Amino acid sequence: MYSNLRSLIFKIDPERAHFLAIQSLKLNLVSNIFNENKSDTILKTKIFGKELNNPIGIAAGFDKNAEVYNPLFKLGFGFVEVGTITPIKQYGNSKPRVFRLVEDQALINRLGFNNHGSDAVLDRIKSNKKQGVLGINIGPNKDSNNRINDYLIGLEKFHQVADYITINISSPNTENLRNLHEETKLQELLKSISEKKKKIKTEIPIAVKISPDIKENQIELITEILLDNDIGAIIISNTSEFSRETLQNIQKHQKGGLSGKPIEKKSNALISKFYNLVKGKIKIIGVGGVDSGQAAYEKFMLGADYVQLYTGMVFQGPNIAGIIKKDLKELLTRDGVKNFTEIVGNKSQS
Repeated sequence: MYSNLRSLIFKIDPERAHFLAIQSLKLNLVSNIFNENKSDTILKTKIFGKELNNPIGIAAGFDKNAEVYNPLFKLGFGFVEVGTITPIKQYGNSKPRVFRLVEDQALINRLGFNNHGSDAVLDRIKSNKKQGVLGINIGPNKDSNNRINDYLIGLEKFHQVADYITINISSPNTENLRNLHEETKLQELLKSISEKKKKIKTEIPIAVKISPDIKENQIELITEILLDNDIGAIIISNTSEFSRETLQNIQKHQKGGLSGKPIEKKSNALISKFYNLVKGKIKIIGVGGVDSGQAAYEKFMLGADYVQLYTGMVFQGPNIAGIIKKDLKELLTRDGVKNFTEIVGNKSQS
């Protein structure tokens, strides 16, 4: 059904289409017709001690303002991550700022953390009880004089309503944000987060979302810093500023972050490298090009404990979680696997 609608939807400006998708979910106009076997034991797992029906999450960026996380759970996602949320409301970068690359099954965005601000989002979550595991992705305001403090504000605001908090240091659309991958800056940020957690007496798990564009010599350093600071999960990865060489669409040189199928291999390579370094001490959430059961399966084999998607839903439709789960079950059953966790890292170890 979605394939018939897609050509019409793709005639609409991408950001407008996204707004309409959010409104449709708010009004419960989207049904989960493919979400069968939602309690199948083959896909059951845990994240930060919380039960999940399945390891397929919706990535931050779709529900920026925590407006539709419960309808997303109903669509069959195992967990939902909202945001990125900044302390103060901001418009983001000027429009147009989202581009569909249909031939490439990709998006380029330079949104720039457009969101309603932490107070409005916190009020919304408090008044709309979550029906599943909810992650909250936080970042600094564009014109902030103290970016580390912005993360601390986000932590303090959301630690009581989130199941985990993601520290986003990897958007390419906030100037110099990716500098936080550097050793001393990352250490300072995560040390500050750890101290703040002690001060406000919270055990909220912390995830760190990294860039796919990091250099080879940064991987080991980042791993050491994450381990030193008791980070619960690493999200691999955000959008890429590069990876444009093989793209076909004429908009391929638009400034911004590239997501979807073209960054799948880059994301998978990073997952494998981090998996071999963290050795199970930090959970891995794999993102980038997840649009099928096979794509998810590949990420699990390389070391991801969970996957997230966003661009895949743009191209495959709102029932993508149900379709992926059905396909995954077939692949796992074919291989005689009783639970998908049995295959995590199998390809990285070989």
